[in-house]
Amino acid sequence: MPCFVPFDGRELVLSFFAFRHVGVFAEELVDALKVFSFYTEDLGCIYSSVFKSIHGNMVIWYGAWIKRPDVQRKQLRDQLVSALANLSHLGILIEFGFFESYAGESKDGRRVAKFTTGDTISMTAMEPISRDTADLSYASLALLKSYYMKNDGVAAGACFVCLDKPLVATMQLWKSLQACYSWLIDSGYRKNVRPYYSHLSHNPEYEVFKVMYVSTDELLAITLLPPVRMIGREAMGICYGEEEHAGDEDSDA
Repeated sequence: MPCFVPFDGRELVLSFFAFRHVGVFAEELVDALKVFSFYTEDLGCIYSSVFKSIHGNMVIWYGAWIKRPDVQRKQLRDQLVSALANLSHLGILIEFGFFESYAGESKDGRRVAKFTTGDTISMTAMEPISRDTADLSYASLALLKSYYMKNDGVAAGACFVCLDKPLVATMQLWKSLQACYSWLIDSGYRKNVRPYYSHLSHNPEYEVFKVMYVSTDELLAITLLPPVRMIGREAMGICYGEEEHAGDEDSDA
């Protein structure tokens, strides 16, 4: 089953948590975030995914949530940050926030970008030179429609604006890693994308990722108990008291 990124913010908000893995613990961080996805379902996460940069040391956890009032969304954000702090021995949380999709397009005509484990995506994150994201948001939309979607190798694209800080992000879903590499080799980013944003944002960050996991994948190969302890009882709002008492009763028996 695939994972989805919607092209509008009418019903869902999207969370992105970006890490730089510590040392050689990239796979351990990915596995921990897979289990984290499983437990965020209790908090109302509709679907989630884990992306790992192909050449860098970045790992991103993505989650989609039913829209909620700002106060509740901020409480959820703080709860997730608190829980993810328990992964600091595996990865450093460098950026996070809740986003709203404001535009998108796909070659198959769907109103969502659909991807599965193993797919290739690229993402750009940009802070506006001014604190106003309007011009940067419009530029990202124009680039999506006039440039990315005319590339045969792109299957879908989406634009997001952050609800927590002045930040705009874009995502491109590629038909294959080879299609993305061909575009990069032709200097598509340096010649066409970076100059387009240069007067609106300093140093836009661009990465290519492999989708390592979507929330419909099986978790049978992952040991659940250590990550449960790592995530933390209070942070995830899971009650363990009854289980502990049950264990005591079994011992007494």
